[in-house]
Amino acid sequence: MDPPEHTRLRRPVTSAFTPHAMADLTDRIIEVSGQLLDELEPHSHAELIGDFAARLPVAIIAHILGVPPRDSHKILEWGNSGAPLFDIGVNRNGYRRGIEGLGEAREYFGRLVDRLRSEPDSSIFGQVVTTSDLTRHELTATASIIMGAGFETTMNMLGSGIVLLLRHPEQLAMLRADPELWPNAVEEILRIESPAQMTMRRAHEDIELAGHRMQAGEIVMLLLGGANRDPARFDNPDSFDITRERAREHVAFGQGIHTCLGARLARIEGAIGLRMLFERFPDLALDGEPELRGLAVLRGFDRIPVQLSPIRTCPMSISPTRSR
Repeated sequence: MDPPEHTRLRRPVTSAFTPHAMADLTDRIIEVSGQLLDELEPHSHAELIGDFAARLPVAIIAHILGVPPRDSHKILEWGNSGAPLFDIGVNRNGYRRGIEGLGEAREYFGRLVDRLRSEPDSSIFGQVVTTSDLTRHELTATASIIMGAGFETTMNMLGSGIVLLLRHPEQLAMLRADPELWPNAVEEILRIESPAQMTMRRAHEDIELAGHRMQAGEIVMLLLGGANRDPARFDNPDSFDITRERAREHVAFGQGIHTCLGARLARIEGAIGLRMLFERFPDLALDGEPELRGLAVLRGFDRIPVQLSPIRTCPMSISPTRSR
């Protein structure tokens, strides 16, 4: 969409992400991360997409939408079934599963909107429902966008961050020595492994850009992953460097009026979730080859098998502090 319709639909949501709401979400991220790590601690092995990277953003999106914890698994199911619809050349079965999942989500969120109108709560989406003039259809679509945007890309970012840091122990060592580097590390993870590799736009008029002529009505594919490795913008663009000075100049979240609505939230989830994971399990190691999802648009991992080595409390010593 373009303004003014785009502005009308987006403003109520961005307005609901107040400083108070973001502080509440930060506390929730710390709480959920701690709970998930507590569940992992008794085990010697884990699969960190299903056990952590997917469950953290799902819990946060459920919190934002006011979805009861008992229903949060549905967000995971709908997100996984809908992801291939963003891709190129989705097959018939994948298309059918995605459409059916989105249909179930639409019905669920429609009922959620009705409930929040009659029984308002303090969730961010609850505030949007009760304070905006959006129609039921627009609110239902907004809930679906929040679900998709808040889950898929964050899960991919967390998974890619885990693999990158395990494959670059020298970078992880710098983070252990200086935890203040975590926010910039997240920017570098987003730059070098963009969760969304491409997006598209339609040309509204004939235009020439960088020597290429585009006709009005043509679809233009924008390769975000390629832009984030542009040697004219980044020195040694294929190297993973958490101290990179201009890492935040990536376009993994898009840019301009269509910048990802949840960019700030994703950054917080990455910095907190990854830091807590590696602090809780300082000897974390890959236990097999991570498996990519096999999608062209949404880049991330399906499975990350790991061996866990929890921090042990030793008598007569001070156990390391855990971030929770």
